[in-house]
Amino acid sequence: MPLAPFTGVLGKKNAAHLLRRAVFGGSKEAIDALAGLTASQAIQQLFVTTDDPLPPIDPATGETWVDKLLVSGESGEGDLQGYFIRWWLGILAGTGIDSSQKLAFQTREKIVFLLHTHFTTIQETVNNSRALYYQNALFRKFAFDNQPDPLWNFKMLTKKVSLDNAMLVLLDGRLNVKGWPNENYAREFLELYTIGKGLPGYVPPSTIPGDYIYFTEQDVQAAARVFSGYDTDFTFLTIDEDTQLPRVKIKGTGTVASQHDNDPKVFSDRFGNTVIEPDPELLLVDKPTEASMLDELDQLVEMVYAQEETIKNICRRIYRFYVYHEITQDIDNGIIAEMANTFVANNFKLQPVIMELLQSQHFYDSANSTVDDNNFGALIKSPLDLVLNTLSFFEYALPDPQTEAEKFYEVTGNILESMKRQGMHFLNPYDVAGYDAYFQYPLYNRNWISSNTLTQRYKFIHDTFRVDTMEDGAVEIDILEFVKQRFAHVALNPDALIRELASYLLPMSEEGTEITVERLNYFKSQFFVIGKGLPQGPEAFWEFSWNNADTIPESKEDARGMLQYLLNAMLQSPEYQLF
Repeated sequence: MPLAPFTGVLGKKNAAHLLRRAVFGGSKEAIDALAGLTASQAIQQLFVTTDDPLPPIDPATGETWVDKLLVSGESGEGDLQGYFIRWWLGILAGTGIDSSQKLAFQTREKIVFLLHTHFTTIQETVNNSRALYYQNALFRKFAFDNQPDPLWNFKMLTKKVSLDNAMLVLLDGRLNVKGWPNENYAREFLELYTIGKGLPGYVPPSTIPGDYIYFTEQDVQAAARVFSGYDTDFTFLTIDEDTQLPRVKIKGTGTVASQHDNDPKVFSDRFGNTVIEPDPELLLVDKPTEASMLDELDQLVEMVYAQEETIKNICRRIYRFYVYHEITQDIDNGIIAEMANTFVANNFKLQPVIMELLQSQHFYDSANSTVDDNNFGALIKSPLDLVLNTLSFFEYALPDPQTEAEKFYEVTGNILESMKRQGMHFLNPYDVAGYDAYFQYPLYNRNWISSNTLTQRYKFIHDTFRVDTMEDGAVEIDILEFVKQRFAHVALNPDALIRELASYLLPMSEEGTEITVERLNYFKSQFFVIGKGLPQGPEAFWEFSWNNADTIPESKEDARGMLQYLLNAMLQSPEYQLF
């Protein structure tokens, strides 16, 4: 049976929770709009198909390069890779998207990011901007996969990513040939992308010493032979008939794939001693062809997806991404099992599983529980979430990547440098398994925090709300103007202003409704730093500064300064670092 749905109207707290997890946070307007909807109505608004983003622009030519082998006068390849990464950061932020489509657009892009954390790539290893772009485009085609075609699903994506140029480079697939198998991709295909190693600490009685829980070295070796004989095609002229995107080519002469191991591949008892061998009708005088190789890949993927553990492992990755990293045996037997049922019932489509999870009672239970709850407000924001959540709520618009490419790349480049200092080298995780926070037991998202990275998180907040830096490419948000636009109705009452800001910004609050008196007083003490000790008192000083900000320059600076102190305190707080 499906997960029990959340009933009733979301309210502000649940709407903000949904947007922090499903998107990258939302503006006050977006949170308020969803607050009056049911979970089902909100999810229907988030999962609306939107147009694909326009491709990145090379400032040297004023046009894109990704769909051309060579553009006269284009920038160097290293610069182009940097432009691609900055472009995708802007896309994740919803840059240039009409406000009516922005949430749906970002919902899909967050799934594209989820797929990147699952089928990881490393830009510095791939070292080809076009290959990186086309892998990104591949993920986007499958992010919203609730299409009438029953074959357009996560299982198909698993096949297609196995034929992706960037993936072939990352895991040495092009070195995998008949007689000299390279097992790198086969091992990660089983361990990371499909069946996995099982829940930490669980060892079934049948496990053979030296083998994994759900597959063996024999299975890695057999799978490697299935994947043998492919080569990168950096002309990008080999086109996949389903996705219409470039993919790898075969190694061989003419239509004969001479570097593919054509012998039968025998798998262990973990896979029922399955034998994968070429279809005789697809061979050319008993020699392997592209068609026979693709058929063997189909057989392999179908064999792996026939295993219950493959389905549950993929659902665990989804759960950890959207809900919480710790999966107890009870959650595995209950929530994960139900997600797996939905996955299979919908023919391995990803979208129905995510939609059901995000409108489930379980997802919102965490938002309605006590402050000690393990799910709500307990995930540490990645640097990406921290940055985009901040820019989204305070309605900062990046320069247009099509018409202001140079300025756009300058600003996004600075953001990426800040994220790197915060501990996230975007598109360059240290491990082929991806960013530690999404897979590394037992710390998971706690990997984001160290004494150095926490300082850099605080620095990002501090620098963002300064308006006196005047640095080229700096992100600067004028908090005074923002409060005038969105919170003027409570601005004169410091207690009301702080409570109202906290209700949107901070996921953890007393009994799920308001911040504690202690936290209120702390934030107010930071708010009143400038007016503290003045004869008229800090509250009167704030009221005067606010009321005269439009006419007295000194009052404008005082009001802005007080708000900057307040926002620094609130956004550097432990609560804001969580979501």
